[in-house]
Amino acid sequence: MSESLLGKFRSRLNSVGGDSWLSRDLSTLFSADALKDDALEELETRLLMADAGIEATDWLIGRLRSAVNAGKIKTEAQLRKALREALLELLRPIAKPLVLPPFIKPYILFVAGVNGVGKTTTIGKLAARYQREGRKVLLAAGDTFRAAAVQQLTMWSERAGVPILSQGEGADSASVIFDAVQAAKARDLDLVIADTAGRLHTQTHLMDELRKVKRVLQKHDPYAPHEVLLVVDATTGQNALNQAVQFHEAIGLTGIAITKLDGTAKAGILLAIARRLALPVRFVGLGEGIDDLEPFDAETYVDALIGESQGA
Repeated sequence: MSESLLGKFRSRLNSVGGDSWLSRDLSTLFSADALKDDALEELETRLLMADAGIEATDWLIGRLRSAVNAGKIKTEAQLRKALREALLELLRPIAKPLVLPPFIKPYILFVAGVNGVGKTTTIGKLAARYQREGRKVLLAAGDTFRAAAVQQLTMWSERAGVPILSQGEGADSASVIFDAVQAAKARDLDLVIADTAGRLHTQTHLMDELRKVKRVLQKHDPYAPHEVLLVVDATTGQNALNQAVQFHEAIGLTGIAITKLDGTAKAGILLAIARRLALPVRFVGLGEGIDDLEPFDAETYVDALIGESQGA
């Protein structure tokens, strides 16, 4: 993450009391230089209230309890250090940037998610990022279900300076995306970013359409799509985790992009996703600007949570 985005993230997390929801007033967990009996219960409550989820919370508290029992946590600095180490152990495995191998051309990036999570915006930001890197990008307007979806994606294609292939509202989504892949091959383009209709797991016909698109793409390349990226909204808390679980079961996700981290002082959903699914978190969004999308970095995130006090 860039320093500007880190500053934005940290200021949001630290919006109350000058410290994050997790590490705020850790000194109150100590009495006469000893950890209070209910200190871990207090941390557990903070984690659950911040959407970290039961599984991640149990895992983290278990790590801390083991350290307390071993006599390794006797000061606030030691508690911060233990927290930092446990969080990094949980998050480092999912901090995997998306790598586009040069030998796969065109690389097909398939983007899914429910309406309202920032899917179209994320596609525009991705297009701009890869275009800046010198990639030749084509957008495929596969969301033919929602009115104005094609117009919104067209606007982002213009902002990012990349072409778009569309067939209008009501067209067959699989056909649109397949045609885009064929066009990219003909033009020797590097990357196709395919939009899909926002949907809920309860909309069976739309989930079936996602599977159909995958089947059609695999006629072009049995390994396509090369990335199946789900976009979720950090401000929706556990709903974001539920969406990730349901989409992963339906179409097999390979990565997640988490938007609107600047819109929540909680942001514990990253911990829940890490523990429950262990899927790579490719990108995080921290603003509305076209450049406000960055690869997820575990150290940056944890430093924003824990603050500067890391000494033993």
